[in-house]
Amino acid sequence: MRFVEEIVVEEFLPTFRSMLAESLRDRDLTQSEVADLLGISQSAVSKYVHGDVERNDALLSHRGLNELVERLAEGLADGDMSPVQALVEAEVFIRELEQGGLLASLHEDAVPELAEYGGEFSVHDPDSKLRAAERTLSTVRQGLRVLENTSGFATLIPAVGSNLVQALPDGDAIEDVAAVPGRVLDVKGRATIPAEPEFGVSEHVATVLLAARAAGSDARAALNVRYDDAVVAALEEAGHTTVEFDAEEALEPAIAGALAESPDADVIYQTGGMGIEPVVYLLGDDAVTVAERARDLL
Repeated sequence: MRFVEEIVVEEFLPTFRSMLAESLRDRDLTQSEVADLLGISQSAVSKYVHGDVERNDALLSHRGLNELVERLAEGLADGDMSPVQALVEAEVFIRELEQGGLLASLHEDAVPELAEYGGEFSVHDPDSKLRAAERTLSTVRQGLRVLENTSGFATLIPAVGSNLVQALPDGDAIEDVAAVPGRVLDVKGRATIPAEPEFGVSEHVATVLLAARAAGSDARAALNVRYDDAVVAALEEAGHTTVEFDAEEALEPAIAGALAESPDADVIYQTGGMGIEPVVYLLGDDAVTVAERARDLL
């Protein structure tokens, strides 16, 4: 685990300070004056100016950083910019580089797993896709632990297997849904989870969830369990709203039609068809919620 702040401290700051110290010295400031402006010791200035610190080549050649250094050096040397203003300028620039810029690239190099999120992201953004994805995966893991620790859950697993899925907040495609690769299966009376949850690995249950969301449901998570009248009755008795859809119709329009009749339904089910196993789908705010609802059936 390596934080982007470590990249800033270990890669950016030595490079930036050395560049700025050099630029200030080029403007005939003494080492003492440079030290006062940068808030560091004269010995540190000497190391920076004489190249006694390791610098990052990518940062050294970064046009934006070179322009910033020249602007700060000129302002500080002329007295038109205070050290506080220079600090603010540098802080803003660092945040920009962290949000899909060079620092984000260096962070990705240090932590290759970040590459799977693609595009531009900011690890400091509370609404970033990266953070949302990790929170979604974490919630699915918690839900799976609930199922694993629920005695008798294997009896609720249909022959086709179960899956616990959760979509990103704005998820509208299979790739936006975290789930168990393969399925949760009944192996000798125990719910067996074959692997850690990933995005884009569920088709059927994820498609059911996405169809419900497209039809107006606020649900972000779903879990499929076996169908029988007693399961549906128990859910209704617990206060849940159930609605049936036709398994032999195309999935998306069938679910849309069912939810049009009962928009508040948080349980949708089908009673089977030619070669189609009857199944109940529990919908909810998150994976833990629907896992706990399954636990309460036992």
